[in-house]
Amino acid sequence: MPLGAAQKTAIEEVVRALTSATSRRAKRRLADMFLDLVDRESWPEYYEVIPQPRCINGVKSTLAQNKYRDALDAFRDLQLVFLNALYYNEPGSQIAKDATTLKGILDSEWRQRTALPAPPTSAPSSSAQKVHAKKEQQERAAAQPTASKSQPAPQPQKAPSKPPAPVPMKADPTPQGPSQPAEAAAAAAAAAAKASPERAASPEIDVDGGGTPEPEVGGLDGARDGESDEIVRQLEKGLPRWEGLADVGWADDLDSDRMVETVGAISKYRDESGNRLAVSLEAVPEETSIPDLPFNFPLSLRLVESRARMKHYETARAFDREMSQLFLKARRWYELGTEPYGNVLVLQRLYHALTSPAPPQPPYVSSTNFAALPAGPGYAKPLHEAEGENRVTMFRVSVKDRKILDEVQYKGWTIRLADWLHLSNPDDPSRPIIGQVFKCYSLQDNQKKGQLGVSVSWYYRPEQTFHPASRQFWEKEVFKTSHFADHPIEDIIEKIACQFTARHLRGRPRAPFWHPGWPLYVCDARYNDRERVFVKIKNWNSCIPEEVRKTEAFMPIYPFERAVVPRALPSPFLGGALAVKGPGGIVDAPERTEGERDRVEAAAAGSGSGTRKRPQRRAAARAEAERMGGAKAAAQVLAAPQPAVQYPAATAYAHMTPAHAQYAQAAAPQEDRSIYAAAGGAAALSNATVEELPAETARHFDRDPETNEVLWFAAPPVDIVHVPPPRHSLKYLAFLARKRKRQQDSGGDDAMAEEAGDDDSHPGSAALKRRKMPLTVTEQMEALMREHGLDQGPVV
Repeated sequence: MPLGAAQKTAIEEVVRALTSATSRRAKRRLADMFLDLVDRESWPEYYEVIPQPRCINGVKSTLAQNKYRDALDAFRDLQLVFLNALYYNEPGSQIAKDATTLKGILDSEWRQRTALPAPPTSAPSSSAQKVHAKKEQQERAAAQPTASKSQPAPQPQKAPSKPPAPVPMKADPTPQGPSQPAEAAAAAAAAAAKASPERAASPEIDVDGGGTPEPEVGGLDGARDGESDEIVRQLEKGLPRWEGLADVGWADDLDSDRMVETVGAISKYRDESGNRLAVSLEAVPEETSIPDLPFNFPLSLRLVESRARMKHYETARAFDREMSQLFLKARRWYELGTEPYGNVLVLQRLYHALTSPAPPQPPYVSSTNFAALPAGPGYAKPLHEAEGENRVTMFRVSVKDRKILDEVQYKGWTIRLADWLHLSNPDDPSRPIIGQVFKCYSLQDNQKKGQLGVSVSWYYRPEQTFHPASRQFWEKEVFKTSHFADHPIEDIIEKIACQFTARHLRGRPRAPFWHPGWPLYVCDARYNDRERVFVKIKNWNSCIPEEVRKTEAFMPIYPFERAVVPRALPSPFLGGALAVKGPGGIVDAPERTEGERDRVEAAAAGSGSGTRKRPQRRAAARAEAERMGGAKAAAQVLAAPQPAVQYPAATAYAHMTPAHAQYAQAAAPQEDRSIYAAAGGAAALSNATVEELPAETARHFDRDPETNEVLWFAAPPVDIVHVPPPRHSLKYLAFLARKRKRQQDSGGDDAMAEEAGDDDSHPGSAALKRRKMPLTVTEQMEALMREHGLDQGPVV
């Protein structure tokens, strides 16, 4: 018997919801890749792997022909469309991400229609996940030898230190995609890559700062194997579990009506593209089975909304806690960086705004995804810039008009000095800002008096940096920057942890700095976004607040059995259509200077003994050759690698254009006035060692933008531009000449008049002032007549 009209209409509405779903940013239809079957000629192996291929147009055609006898048959076919994509494509690929999103929309839209039966919670038996899992179980059972009856039963043994080779697909029928928990994603990553290539190290440049450096871990081969994964898994398995959000920082002024309005606003909110973001929250299963969550009771947006309408919550704290637990569950369910994860964070930030002391008024529209700052890492500019937009960050922590606090409490979190946080990112909500707290404060100015906030130091992700295409990154690596920013507490998403490399290789942070399930990052270098260079950190104490430096109580670790190296990953911008989009980009690799080449060669040569050889310098021979003007000798020396520190003979024309440089090469050699030449040249300093500038000195000088070499001169410039003396105007010179003449004619009276000026206290000031008055016309005529002998009487 075919489907009824009500069920058929409801299924058609579900299909329209799937085909009309678009991405939040690019407004791309997510279902375009799933409308038709995969081309058999182009992808023949697809039909060998997938038992029952399905497509959306096929389901629509079958539905139009009334071939479905049960509504659940249509649901299973639509479910197979996305399960097949999740099984065949790699986890984290764009197709897998779209399949996860559409699968969540399918479950949500199907449950909303009362005419349709409840969907099954497990995958169909004909899905690729279950079919291949059953085959693998049969193959393993056939390969296992049958024990003899006379043979004693095997005794239980301890778990081996090295696990067996990972199975390509898990027996769990649930697909492994971006919507799976963090533990499943980690297992899939371990199965996909048994070992990682060796990662190129950052330039080892000293940084300023006090304290003592962490001891380096030697003897690392740069590979991550299954044994290392087992070491990490065994350690984290025995660490203390997180007890959950504490009873601090909750809202107290929410009545039952405001609770209903808040949940309704979260459920109905649509972004600028018209997408309803609550679909991502509704796609999270109501049953809670995510590892490392501090609770396991059922929880969903529909359940919270129902309880709010029934006035189930006795206090505002109970409602606030359950909503925060819902967002925590959704964050753990989705993978960081995916679109559903970003939707959850936008809704969480909207919820923080709605439950704040000054909530926004509908309609709820925000160009910054409700974040307090106008721009995030990669887009933000320093406040000291004279002009431009997105001026947000500072280079030091401000304490003006604020009261410094020991801690702030918000939504179950207690934030203290040196804690690491996830903060709302106005540009990309799916990649929250990583920051370390340097100050907790309460504003004291009149407009925002009492508002709590934190001053944090930003850490950049790889996709927020400019780097060469050949650079590799540690898994979950971030980079310390010089950007500081003030965030209100409503921007706080959750507490996280970040370890510097020396400790990350040796263990995991102890509680309360980190708990299993919390996001954990690793930092190995600083990033200078102005110069676009990475600087390896040697002194970790220079990167943390002064109040916690040299304290053993700051982030102690549970040690591993041995050092464990993180996986090395390529640039996030490599991968074609699946490449990550961010404010950073790929740049040409800068040519390595001689100092860097020498350091690499010395490190390679001394890696066995653990000592570093001092690089040889050729600056002395080159300067002597240029001073003597020998073209042949200079050519031989210049053929060798150039030193990191340039002297005047080498850098005098570094800033010139190619045309000027050509002229400079043709010019006659000039006298070398450097300190090296004044000491006698190569003959007097044959056994001398040319040292490199210390880092604390070199950082005060500018660097060449192309070679990154220090622009420092050991002698004054050869060609000195002589500044001409000041030249007076002709009018002023004529005045001086007339003044001297008057002084000679009047015997000094005019000089006294000039000195007297406008001073009325001088004895003859009145007469001197009258003498300065211009002559009248009558007086001028009389003077002319006397001069020409025509003085016969006064002119009438």
